[in-house]
Amino acid sequence: MPVSPISIFAPAKLNLSLAITGRRPDGFHDLVSVVAPLDFGDVLHVEAADGLKLTCDTPGVPTDGSNLVLKAATTFFQATAGAGAVRGAKFRLEKKIPVGAGLGGGSSDAVAALRGLNALAGHLLSLARLTEMAARLGSDCPLFLHERPVVMRGRGERIEPLAESAVARLRGRCVLVFKPGFGIPTPWAYAQLAVAAPHSYMPAAEAEARLASWLTNTNAPAEELLFNNMEPPAFRKYVALPALLDQLKTDFGFAARMSGSGSACFGFLPPGVSSASIIAAIHAAWGDSAFAMDTRLM
Repeated sequence: MPVSPISIFAPAKLNLSLAITGRRPDGFHDLVSVVAPLDFGDVLHVEAADGLKLTCDTPGVPTDGSNLVLKAATTFFQATAGAGAVRGAKFRLEKKIPVGAGLGGGSSDAVAALRGLNALAGHLLSLARLTEMAARLGSDCPLFLHERPVVMRGRGERIEPLAESAVARLRGRCVLVFKPGFGIPTPWAYAQLAVAAPHSYMPAAEAEARLASWLTNTNAPAEELLFNNMEPPAFRKYVALPALLDQLKTDFGFAARMSGSGSACFGFLPPGVSSASIIAAIHAAWGDSAFAMDTRLM
């Protein structure tokens, strides 16, 4: 068994393509999305202890039972009761992923907790069992059990790893990720889609056809994947987003899209192009509270 404590990297994610195809009877939404983890994220330190405790280096991040890290831990301990596994834990979260960004920070942290506890328990649970538990914690949690680009379907619980030929077109690509000082509440974003239905949804057959076209055309670059039908309602309310994206396209030829339900946006950096001038323009438009950094797809 690993020596306690251990440290688990919790990567951010980007929805390179996101097609919301309809609302389900259970209130969730169906989607087809190509998602890639980033070489940037949080770090969760996990240590066996009595009881449950979470601390975080970022003010404002909840450290009580509402945090997905502690919810994941409770789920893990319930699943392994009587198996001789560790029965309590102390977590210390180094938070780098901005909150309310659509970058999956909370979900990634939750899966890091599952992975860390499972490592402390001598890998007691299989990947399939961890995936089942992750799906109960959140729709986009299961993708973080795969350290590679994947296709998400259903409400996010159905994960299909991309073929290596497709991954080769994504892995290592430089991206600039940026976010204004405000976030977009995920429940609000999905509610706007439901209000605007049915014209706001993309038919599932069309979403699958778009994906199949990119997968079969092995010469198609990653840029041709970029799509997000959650942008229109977000852009109508948060006009700072489309205003800056249009400016960056005009001034730098830098085409950016929103990730997930926002408010973070991203774009691919052409080889040899410095991000410094683009980041300066982002801060000039959105102020010093804006987050901006370049990283790579894993």
